[in-house]
Amino acid sequence: MTHNSPIITGSMAAGSFRYWAAALQARHVIIDSAEKRLPLRHSHHRYDICGPNGVQHLTIPVVAETHTMATLMHDVRISEHAHWRRVHWGALYSAYGKTPYFDYVADDLQRIVMGNQHFLLDFNQQLQELITDFMALPIEFEYRNVNQNDTLTANDLRQVLGSKKADNLPIIDVQYYQLWQDRFGFIPHLSIIDLMMNTGREGLFNLLAALNNT
Repeated sequence: MTHNSPIITGSMAAGSFRYWAAALQARHVIIDSAEKRLPLRHSHHRYDICGPNGVQHLTIPVVAETHTMATLMHDVRISEHAHWRRVHWGALYSAYGKTPYFDYVADDLQRIVMGNQHFLLDFNQQLQELITDFMALPIEFEYRNVNQNDTLTANDLRQVLGSKKADNLPIIDVQYYQLWQDRFGFIPHLSIIDLMMNTGREGLFNLLAALNNT
């Protein structure tokens, strides 16, 4: 991964620490709004947090007929099955209600999680904008339909970042303060929400530290 070279990624639901470290290194991220083969990936509509009972995997349900390999990302619709929004907000409040920065971001985060977005891309984009703004991250996100005929000078990480398989990017795991660390030890690879709640804007330095060998 070349320093400051743009990267192409899929749309992530509050992507992981590693995703945001890669985004910070690139500074320019092209989100493929027309990405396909979504069922082979999981970070489009899933994110991990840590609360009083350990790691919790949160999933945004999507409408069944749009959960196919042929569906473009911008056409994937959210399902309101099982009151997932209340479940997610309850989990986030339980996990981070006592963290140093929860009160600063809670209203905006609750507004997004409890919102009325119909498309997964919109939900993910709203979370991404909140995270970028609150943490003051110098990252430019561009949304476009990427196709095989595009001549983009960018590193294509759509099948790398957010995959079920571990990536081989030169990003190191960096420990930072976690509210539940005394109970479970430090847990890496959580959603960027964990870093944001526990460290606020200081999280930028943790992301930079993860890149210090590149």
